[in-house]
Amino acid sequence: MEARHAIAEILKQEGVEFLFCFPNSPIIDAAAAVEIRPVVARMERCAVNMADGYTRTLNGRRTGVLTVQAGPGIENAFGGIAQAYADSTPMLVLPGQAGTDKLGTPSNFSGMDNYRLVTKWAELINSPQRVPEMMRRAFTYLRSGRPSPVMLEVPGDVALASVDDAVDYSPVRPIRSAGDSRDVTDVARALLGAKLPLVYAGQGCLYAEATQELVELAELLHAPVMTTTLGKSSFPENHPLALGAGGNTQTRMVNHFLAKCDLVFGIGTSFQKTLVSAAVPAGKVMIQSTNDAKDINGQYPIDLAIVGDAKLVLRQVIDEIKLQAGANGPSNANGTAAEIKSVKEEWLKQWSDRLTSDQVPLNPYRVIWDLLHTVDVGNTIITHDSGNPRDQMVPFWETTNPRTYIGWGNSTQLGTGLGLALGAQLAAPDKQCINVMGDTAVGMAGIDFETAVREKIPSITVILNNSAMGGYEKNIPLAAERYRTKYLTGDYMSMTQSLGSFSQRVERPDEIVPAIRRALESTAAGHPAVLEFITREDPVFSS
Repeated sequence: MEARHAIAEILKQEGVEFLFCFPNSPIIDAAAAVEIRPVVARMERCAVNMADGYTRTLNGRRTGVLTVQAGPGIENAFGGIAQAYADSTPMLVLPGQAGTDKLGTPSNFSGMDNYRLVTKWAELINSPQRVPEMMRRAFTYLRSGRPSPVMLEVPGDVALASVDDAVDYSPVRPIRSAGDSRDVTDVARALLGAKLPLVYAGQGCLYAEATQELVELAELLHAPVMTTTLGKSSFPENHPLALGAGGNTQTRMVNHFLAKCDLVFGIGTSFQKTLVSAAVPAGKVMIQSTNDAKDINGQYPIDLAIVGDAKLVLRQVIDEIKLQAGANGPSNANGTAAEIKSVKEEWLKQWSDRLTSDQVPLNPYRVIWDLLHTVDVGNTIITHDSGNPRDQMVPFWETTNPRTYIGWGNSTQLGTGLGLALGAQLAAPDKQCINVMGDTAVGMAGIDFETAVREKIPSITVILNNSAMGGYEKNIPLAAERYRTKYLTGDYMSMTQSLGSFSQRVERPDEIVPAIRRALESTAAGHPAVLEFITREDPVFSS
């Protein structure tokens, strides 16, 4: 067989269902021959974003795989892969390459050389006989340690070269490590000695599937739990000890208890000071557990650390707390749940005018609030775009089940949310996947509404159209006012209708819920839907 067919056979053995692509690679036909479905986007970045959303939805248990053509294909994919690297998504990238006889020539773009700073491992398959070895190593990197994209370039002459018909390959098992027992003992002692410990949960808790352990630890310690934007949905936000998520914006509860606590236990988080992670005030005892030692003592000085998988480490910490304090843990039921409830009620009361606003143009918070209370939240996977949609959604969308919210944004590339939602819908066809984006983001990714129609991906897109690039005028106020550089135009209902989607423009508050219900009817029938809400700018955010 040819090497490309050996690659496809290995992908099949690894459980790969979809090959996200655009539009030309020798691997596409080989994958289709073993019943791996090619999903062709309209641009490379959306194909990357779909692979990203697919992987996140399945927690890396199945890997999103991307192939694009040599040269312009892999050049154009850079932004999406850099986004996936910033947010630690494990995906396999298999770009074409002009050929081994062209290596080192100036006109030949080398993915291996150019992608090494935005991948965990970037190499080139230089011999058809090395396909099983290189693929085995790629999946080992994908399924161990810190999640990140992995790239293997496939030169055209290698892809078409002959190899043995029998592929010597076995699927790679995930590798997880628990923490050092001495570190666990010290951390348990510190948690028990704190007056008010706060659990700060990141995306590592989602990849480790550690929700049950997070809940058990919180209830054992009577400790409040917040998540990062990336970790949102790892802890049920309707739990009495839930503070919600904190990033560039956050709930009042996050802000209140970060200020009040005396110890912060970061689990599954890098503790980077970014748009997706709420800042920790100075003067706290800082404990960090992550599966990558390079995260420790980064932007915060860390007092105690455990390196290991979040689920395994949490189980160790829980068992050690019970050993030190008894099976029921500390006896001081400290009134934290009642305090959280009080702060939350007051916060929502102060925001009620926006969340239930009858303004025309629509207030974006009213759209998000009605959406939250119309869909089946537990059976919905939702994501946002960057900028205002992210900042408006993160505090107020209350998740109840793991992996029902795709938070992102260590890199903030407009338009990413559309591909994430499409990939998530393919990964979880039994759920309703929704992307909330602004009109600026439509300009970056809108052509891929056609991908949803053509590929029969019944997701919902909510466009918050305020005819403006919100927030950018902070840096260029004169240009925004004099030359109108922040203002946009567009009839996105007509555009998306022309691409084959069910579409509706919504301008009045009483139209919001009926429009959402019609969109749900459309997707239940297998057709994607786009709702364009005509909104006002609202530059006030929760913090």
